[in-house]
Amino acid sequence: MTPRPESSGSRPKGTAGEKIPEQPTAAQKKSAAKKTSVPKQAAAKKATAPAKKAAAKTTPAAQPPATKATAKKAAPAKTTAKKAVEKKAPATKAAAEKTAATKTAAKKTTAKKTTAKKATTTKATATKAAAKKATAKKAVAKKATTTKAAATKSTATKAAASKATASKAAAAKTTATKTTGTKSTAAKTAGTKATTAKPPAKKAPAKRAPAKKATTKKATAGTGTAAPAQTLPPEMEVAVSPAVGAADRERLLNGTHHNPHSVLGAHPVPGGIAFRAFRPYALSVTVVAGEVRTELENDGEGFFSGLLPLPEVPQYRLLVEYEGTVLDTEDAYRFLPTLGDLDLHLIGEGRHEQLWTALGAHPMTHQGVTGTRFAVWAPNALGVRVAGTFNFWDGTGHVMRSLGSSGVWEVFLPDIGEGELYKFEITRPDGSKTLRADPMARRTEVPPATSSVITSSEYEWGDDAWLARRAEAPAHEAPFSVYEVHLPSWRPGLTYRQLAEQLPGYVKNLGFTHVELMPVAEHPFGGSWGYQVTGFYAPTARLGTPDDFRHLVDSLHRAGIGVLMDWVPAHFPRDDWALAEFDGRPLYEHADPLRAAHPDWGTLEFDYGRNEVRNFLVANALYWCEEFHIDGLRVDAVASMLYLDYSREPGQWTPNEHGGRENLDAVAFLQEMNATVYRRVPGVVTIAEESTAWDGVTRATHHKGPSGFGGLGFGLKWNMGWMHDSLQYMSHEPVYRKYHHHEMTFSMVYAYSENYVLPISHDEVVHGKRSLVSKMPGDWWQQRANHRAYLGFMWAHPGKQLLFMGQEFAQGAEWSEAHGPDWWLLDPGYGAEAEHRGVRDLVRDLNTVYRATPALWRLDTDPAGFEWVVGDAADDNVLAFLRLDPEGTPILSVSNFAPVVRQDYRLGVPEDVPAWHEAVNTDAARYGGSDVTNPDPVKPEAQPWHGRPASIRLTLPPLATVWLRPA
Repeated sequence: MTPRPESSGSRPKGTAGEKIPEQPTAAQKKSAAKKTSVPKQAAAKKATAPAKKAAAKTTPAAQPPATKATAKKAAPAKTTAKKAVEKKAPATKAAAEKTAATKTAAKKTTAKKTTAKKATTTKATATKAAAKKATAKKAVAKKATTTKAAATKSTATKAAASKATASKAAAAKTTATKTTGTKSTAAKTAGTKATTAKPPAKKAPAKRAPAKKATTKKATAGTGTAAPAQTLPPEMEVAVSPAVGAADRERLLNGTHHNPHSVLGAHPVPGGIAFRAFRPYALSVTVVAGEVRTELENDGEGFFSGLLPLPEVPQYRLLVEYEGTVLDTEDAYRFLPTLGDLDLHLIGEGRHEQLWTALGAHPMTHQGVTGTRFAVWAPNALGVRVAGTFNFWDGTGHVMRSLGSSGVWEVFLPDIGEGELYKFEITRPDGSKTLRADPMARRTEVPPATSSVITSSEYEWGDDAWLARRAEAPAHEAPFSVYEVHLPSWRPGLTYRQLAEQLPGYVKNLGFTHVELMPVAEHPFGGSWGYQVTGFYAPTARLGTPDDFRHLVDSLHRAGIGVLMDWVPAHFPRDDWALAEFDGRPLYEHADPLRAAHPDWGTLEFDYGRNEVRNFLVANALYWCEEFHIDGLRVDAVASMLYLDYSREPGQWTPNEHGGRENLDAVAFLQEMNATVYRRVPGVVTIAEESTAWDGVTRATHHKGPSGFGGLGFGLKWNMGWMHDSLQYMSHEPVYRKYHHHEMTFSMVYAYSENYVLPISHDEVVHGKRSLVSKMPGDWWQQRANHRAYLGFMWAHPGKQLLFMGQEFAQGAEWSEAHGPDWWLLDPGYGAEAEHRGVRDLVRDLNTVYRATPALWRLDTDPAGFEWVVGDAADDNVLAFLRLDPEGTPILSVSNFAPVVRQDYRLGVPEDVPAWHEAVNTDAARYGGSDVTNPDPVKPEAQPWHGRPASIRLTLPPLATVWLRPA
């Protein structure tokens, strides 16, 4: 710590409310040394006289300090006071007036106090009083105010007498902080340098009149006996030092103060209002309150303080002088908390459903002042400060306060707005410091930079019509085909707004009902595809601002396309500037290392049993839906959340309270998240990426299943079993497929146990798994034919569809986030362009027929919507089934996964359909096929087949799927 400068004086340090008597000045000590003959008994009597505000009140600049201090007592006798102030009366006249005033006072006070007052009529007694002043510091300022009558009639006499002894009165260290251009000894002691443009020459005595009456003791009527002793009012108490106390000073410097607002700012204290500022590197700090400009005393190490004789805290600003500039600003430590008790209660309960409105950085107007409110949850921190571009990344002077036992730290910083970068400087329990990004940041720097950015939204949405109709039918009873998009690589280099010009049109042309966007939330490593999130509330800055992302969503909605996003509440990375051990101890992660570390990805798992952590995630789900109009959340890695032994060997996990392997905290979190989202945001769907046989993933949370658990409450679940089995089947050479026929039929055993999505996602076309077309056997023609046949089978199978970008035009290479889809395959100059374009045309036609045919989606989750025609034709590699709508209207899907044409293949059909015609044939020439089709309507025959009363004969093209519907 740097030494205290001499200009700060030698007054003791004290915090607000401490009654520390001021120390005598050098002049007072010298005067006291010369007058050692003052009787101790007289000194003791006079030390009891209250002496506070008269010494601090401002008086006309033309008067000596002692006269000004005494003149404040003359308010009850205004005329006499004016004469005393405006004229210099002869010494004999003053003595005569003083004698008369003393006689009058003697009639109304006790003998003891009369004696004390008469002592002031002689110079010898005045000398004794001056000596006492040097010893007791402020006793003389109000020694004659013990009774109402004496205070009224004798002040003028005292004023005249004090003029005659001005030099002695000056030694009494009278505080006169508002004198123009003069710094009195008392002002030095109070730590202020005060100036005023208009000295209150005659208003000061009148202004103090009410306060003076409040300080007197009332005599008993008609008896002259003093009333019983009363507690001294605040204004009669001894003034305290305004400087920050040693303990608070050290804690502020070290960043371990939990309540800086109780020390800094303006506070009523005995003697007036104490102003304290902590401005490291400042040369000076001046308080500006109306016409009053008071320079605070520099206490060293960035601390400034001063005591102003004001009755209450005024509206004020600070002029902070730095080298080469002066900052005119509000005092951050004069503001009340921006968070109320309800916010803190809900945070503690884990029920603040709009947590993003309470925590984080929010530009706002608070108590009539514009600035930014910062709030962060860090219950283990010893102290928290805000560092950013606005303070050159030195948070020393921007200390946050702890709000009760909530663990929330808050501060409102005036004059700070959008675009500023910031982080929280946290002092950990061991005293070390860490600089952390805001967990609730709604905007971040572009990675690899890691700072949070102050932001607010001014976006005006235009998707009201979309939002109104999206809740008309639940997702599992509506057409739902999804185009999965990795935004940074779909068209590399495009921003959110540029994507908004191209993506909606492309997706609409292909007929998809939804897009699923990845990644959305901010993440440091692009190679993670957004699955190791550090900014859960911030759209990735790689592509633009949050409002730019809103524009993309809005544009998709206006094109009639729903928007899903990948949401990752299962884990988070260990980056030391993000969530890991955020405040020095496990906070967002589980405290048990066996429960905290994710064994597969080197990340940390959330502590779902902690109220605040659960609240952080539930509110995050709502945030994306409410603030960005997201229509659905695809929840990543649900299986890893549900099981305590997920990817762990025996001994590496701890059973739950019932001895089981289920993560009960995660179950409760997922149930709460789903129930809350569906309650607050109509029309939104949640989708679980869950790969196990957990019972009731898409069952309502209040309905218990055989396992005893209520449902998790998801709207849809990825059918990972269907995906794995069907791709395994398709990868076999057709000659061997008959041995794996069950892999294509087994899905119907459990198809209605959940509400399913059939996902051909990014996970299936990376890391050596090859693209979808490359998984297929045979030559190039057979690969594309298998690819088309598989898509036709997929779109007809019960469940919703999801296809990753690039697979819609049979990209041969694995996807890479570095360069995205191989769009050059669709270049007309490329020789095989027609073959790739044909696959894309098929996807468009599949979506078009799908959306127009309720039988393909209306009863996706109802067994009444599906009937096998033939499911056991393993030797033929043929699968045929009917899909039905609620009215019984069918569509027939037939897949031939053999590379041969099957002529007159008989299939049993309903007898009430007079004729069938092809709706889709994946072998059509326009798709790149061999064009083996059934161009004419096919009429049923009365020959029973496959257990049905009628049948039809079809020509089945090789490696193809055909859809037929009633003519």
